[in-house]
Amino acid sequence: MSELENNQSAAVSEEPAVPEIKIDQAVLEAMAKAGILYGRRKSKTHPHMRSWIYTTRNGIEILDLPKTMEAVEKAGEFLKGVAKKDGLVMIVGTKPSAQELTESFAAKFTFPFVVKRWLGGTLTNFKTISKRIQYYMNLKADKASGKLEKYTKKERVAIDKKIEKMNEFFRGLERLTRLPDALVVVNVNDHITAVREAKIMKIPVIAILSTDTDPEIVNYPIPANDNSKTSIAWILSKLESKIEEGLKERPAPISKP
Repeated sequence: MSELENNQSAAVSEEPAVPEIKIDQAVLEAMAKAGILYGRRKSKTHPHMRSWIYTTRNGIEILDLPKTMEAVEKAGEFLKGVAKKDGLVMIVGTKPSAQELTESFAAKFTFPFVVKRWLGGTLTNFKTISKRIQYYMNLKADKASGKLEKYTKKERVAIDKKIEKMNEFFRGLERLTRLPDALVVVNVNDHITAVREAKIMKIPVIAILSTDTDPEIVNYPIPANDNSKTSIAWILSKLESKIEEGLKERPAPISKP
């Protein structure tokens, strides 16, 4: 058994049951309109991505949309299960085309997110990173409450610069109160450190990735155009819907007598 298979079996106790998918032609047309079908140049294609490719046009790989839709459904069912168990999902997307969508996705469910820079050790050295997150939160709270007024102007300027610098690493991580139950990544090649850390910590990874990426390094690959805002938006909206379904299916809290 490969290392990835070991991680998958350890991280996911049971595969989500995915119903047989009958894809409507209108859905495929919507996916095409969103630009999901466009991969990278054929010369950059990863060997493990070949089964996901339908054809090549003008040197550009064209993805097999029905297969991508099946991947979206499989990833969505997994996230639905996580949400149903009140799990924590973290999302990472630092490219300009993904930043706003990433933050919006996280905001809907109060999930932690990264849209600037991935801080090495966020998952593998969480105990130390969590202390830095708390320090960052305390600084911001002190500034908002006026507690920093006791310092000189020069000292306050220095603290403001520190907060601004920490924003790049910690904004969005305030909600990371523990290790996440799943990691959603937009563009694996740009966030390979995050993916590797998740793998080490046995955290399942759902990833939107293009034809130049090895789909076998994540648990739930979604082959798609990972540079296009419309492509990313379409896929995230489908994952959001599944999470919402899972939240609605959560067992009602048991009331104390």
